[in-house]
Amino acid sequence: MKSIFIWLFITFACVPMAFSQTLSEAKELYLQGEYAKALPILEEEYKAKPEDANLNQWYGVCLLETGGDLKKAEECLIVASKKRIQESFLYLGQLYGQEYKFTQSEESFNKYEAGLKKKDEASRAKLDEKRKVMSRLRRMVSNTEDIQIIDSIIVDKAKFLSAYKLSLSSGKLEPFDKIFALAKHIDATVYTNEKGTKMYYAKPDKENLFSLYSKEKLFDDFGNEKKLSANNFGLSGDINYPYVMADGVTIYFAAKDEETLGGYDLFVSRYNMNTDTYLAPERLNMPFNSLFNDYMMAVDEEKGIGWFASDRYMPKGKVCIYTFVPNKVVKTIQSEDESYLAGRAKISSIKSTWQKNNNYKNLIALARQEAVVKVEVTHDFEFVINDNKTYYKMSDFKNRTAQSTYSKVVEMKSELKALSEKLEKLRADYSNASQDEKRRMSSDIYSLEKEVEQLQVGIPQMEIQARNQEIQAR
Repeated sequence: MKSIFIWLFITFACVPMAFSQTLSEAKELYLQGEYAKALPILEEEYKAKPEDANLNQWYGVCLLETGGDLKKAEECLIVASKKRIQESFLYLGQLYGQEYKFTQSEESFNKYEAGLKKKDEASRAKLDEKRKVMSRLRRMVSNTEDIQIIDSIIVDKAKFLSAYKLSLSSGKLEPFDKIFALAKHIDATVYTNEKGTKMYYAKPDKENLFSLYSKEKLFDDFGNEKKLSANNFGLSGDINYPYVMADGVTIYFAAKDEETLGGYDLFVSRYNMNTDTYLAPERLNMPFNSLFNDYMMAVDEEKGIGWFASDRYMPKGKVCIYTFVPNKVVKTIQSEDESYLAGRAKISSIKSTWQKNNNYKNLIALARQEAVVKVEVTHDFEFVINDNKTYYKMSDFKNRTAQSTYSKVVEMKSELKALSEKLEKLRADYSNASQDEKRRMSSDIYSLEKEVEQLQVGIPQMEIQARNQEIQAR
């Protein structure tokens, strides 16, 4: 019995020690910036002690830095700020900046700065960096484009191209894996122009850095692979999801860079035919870009519609495809209302982007309409038998004699074409020839003219013969 009491005593005595060690480890991870690793531990500790100001601070920061529940992060950081935990104001400023609440962001940063010691240069440098990010976001939100977003659809990331209903004149978009057979999955797309003569795509190099390439149609296959930009358009990260306008000059793509807002940003560039290079790319305005991944911009000029993809506020594995009406000229929203600008930049409501008295019903239906692929029927020839029947290939003939006769007609027409072209060239050369050459060429021209004349007379006669043979056999 005594041994049991000793065992129970040791067990319960170790519980707070284990709790302390776990919290200590989480705090150490937090201080090292390992927020993702610290988050699950701090979440459990927070559930046990939701009123603890320090836990609210640590848990709130981890949620913010890992892209978690921002509402919960704000709630926790406000609790910490009420207990005058200095760093809570710094992260509240960051959080409000990410939500485009810039007035509140600046107020929080000011409170953080007011509590700093004069010689605390490290904290001031940290504050300056976050203020720079906030100021940049503020400028971008103030330049939000006044774009009409008419529709949106949430789809699986793996099948997101299914939402792009391009007309035939706008080319086609396909997954990389459908076009190129590689051992591993490549998360990229391939754009092929309307005529099917050129394709644009992204692929990774040995360091797994994605760049853009093109290939041209050579006979039955594509070849002549070419990297679009030797310096990757001056960008430092992955470049992916290309789309080329019908002009063959304007290209949209998504890229990661030191200056991108969050993951992929959308860019546009133009090809300079004189230098065989692309101009420095321009980053698109909000709402096309955000603090999340924004990619695969495509504009269908025939439909007057564009699409782009974004994983903003989306659960893992899902993506939202926005449908919009492209502006002929970029027009930014003119407003001093911070809340309204924030909503337009984040696309809080697509209806807030609509123009008054505009009915988008037909445009939305057009955007969702699949392209109808016209099957072209190829004919070997066209031979009228009677008012109700026309033959287009040799197998249409029912009578073998008629078939044989018309086969000679086809040969004669081919010969007539070749002789006519030869005669035309001789006549063109005749005007620039010397007198001796003209005498020789005159004889050749006369002979060719006789042959052409005989064929021009003989072909209709043979056609009549073939037609009569076919009709009599029916």
